[in-house]
Amino acid sequence: MSIADNLTRVRAELAEAARAAGRDPDSVTLVAVSKTWPASDVAEALAAGQRVFGENKVQEMLAKIPEAPAGLEWHLIGHLQSNKVRKVLPVCALIHSVDSLGLARDLSRVAGELGLIARVLLQVNVASDEAKFGFPVGVVKAAFAEILTLPHLEVRGLMTVPPFDEDLERVRPQFAALRRLREELENDHGVSLPELSMGMSHDCRIAIEEGATMVRVGSAIFGRRDYGAA
Repeated sequence: MSIADNLTRVRAELAEAARAAGRDPDSVTLVAVSKTWPASDVAEALAAGQRVFGENKVQEMLAKIPEAPAGLEWHLIGHLQSNKVRKVLPVCALIHSVDSLGLARDLSRVAGELGLIARVLLQVNVASDEAKFGFPVGVVKAAFAEILTLPHLEVRGLMTVPPFDEDLERVRPQFAALRRLREELENDHGVSLPELSMGMSHDCRIAIEEGATMVRVGSAIFGRRDYGAA
């Protein structure tokens, strides 16, 4: 199937999941994860109406953006090192992967120097998975008050990447936990955190049922990746 066909199918599945959960399908943003795929595939997705794209690696994203059509919305969804903050901020509409207080401080400082506001999500390692990046739950609670004081940082919500599990009911509690953490932070600090970035190709339906406002879908749109060739 073509990328356009895949997008049509994915959008229909997301809309169905949202309606089944009693939600407006427009409350869920599809982030098309274009990592390892060329700018020509991004252009094909754009022609099919997709405008928001996510990249995992800074170097790949910076190389791809000039080759892709203008006017797209780029999100960084992978790990960000502090020494790459200055390159990323001017081109990213949203950074999903702020995983430490130090990175949050660096983003605010550099954004101020560039005359920008860094729009971010805080990545939370809900499952305490040693293979994943992200704030431990207790650490993000302790750091949140300071993060809110950073002058050039706009915290839009939370993100998580649970360990892969074919049994989606074992993944559901992690999505539910992120939603509850969002509610706790909002109530304790009197702020609005509208975005929950959670769910990928295999588990996006469960994520939507548990409140995801952004789902990160790659292989279901662009196809299975050949990492050996990448």
